[in-house]
Amino acid sequence: MNAKVIVVTSGKGGVGKTTTTANIGAGLAKLGEKVAVIDVDVGLRNLDVVMGLESRVVFDLIDVIEGKCRLQQALIRDKRVENLYLLPASQTRDKDALDPEVFKLAVKQLIEEEQFDRVLIDSPAGIESGFKTAAAPAHGALVVVNPEVSSVRDADRIIGLLEAQQISEINLVINRLRPKMVASGNMLSEADVLEILGVKPIGIIPEDEGILVSTNIGEPAVLGSTVAGQAFMATARRLRGEDLPFPKLEEDRGFMAALRRLFGGK
Repeated sequence: MNAKVIVVTSGKGGVGKTTTTANIGAGLAKLGEKVAVIDVDVGLRNLDVVMGLESRVVFDLIDVIEGKCRLQQALIRDKRVENLYLLPASQTRDKDALDPEVFKLAVKQLIEEEQFDRVLIDSPAGIESGFKTAAAPAHGALVVVNPEVSSVRDADRIIGLLEAQQISEINLVINRLRPKMVASGNMLSEADVLEILGVKPIGIIPEDEGILVSTNIGEPAVLGSTVAGQAFMATARRLRGEDLPFPKLEEDRGFMAALRRLFGGK
């Protein structure tokens, strides 16, 4: 993706959008980019917890918007990954406090003055004002979708809204894929999702208990050795333009074995 400002969104909640933002942001930073991840889910702040940075929050996005602090004061640098920064949301305000035009100026400042290579915006779920504000400064989008009918249907609506806002680069992240359920016909496959949405995936993330562990301890999975963490890292590399093949779903050895072979294992 050429877009420097990317909104991470979904039609419905609970699909793994915040986890995706944290992991792809950390993955890009590991690959050498200077990355800011922004939580725009005002009132329901979660990105700081997923990243293990909640104890370091002093100022937030609304403080910046209202001029109570400078942008640099609200940015939290991750000590584990060089060049990864978080701009947290407010827990005590509502989404109406976030003015889209002022937000666009703040994001522009991150790119032009603070010299960030990439800004990832964690959007609230749904299609109301919070989504519109989150998407306002974006030129690219990652649509996170689970391979089940209601999630795909909602993603289709979101893609239409993104296209209406003239966001030129839209890619899918298919999250929580269960190969055995796909093989038995009880879960949509990658091909099914592509046929319905007409948008190619840039990442396919398997269901992995390791994600729950990484979220609970506040450490992005790309910093560990879980299979999902490796899949998120591969997604970050594709986002930067690397031509990485997707592992094939193989009934005899399974998706996990295919992923291990992709990353040099047996």
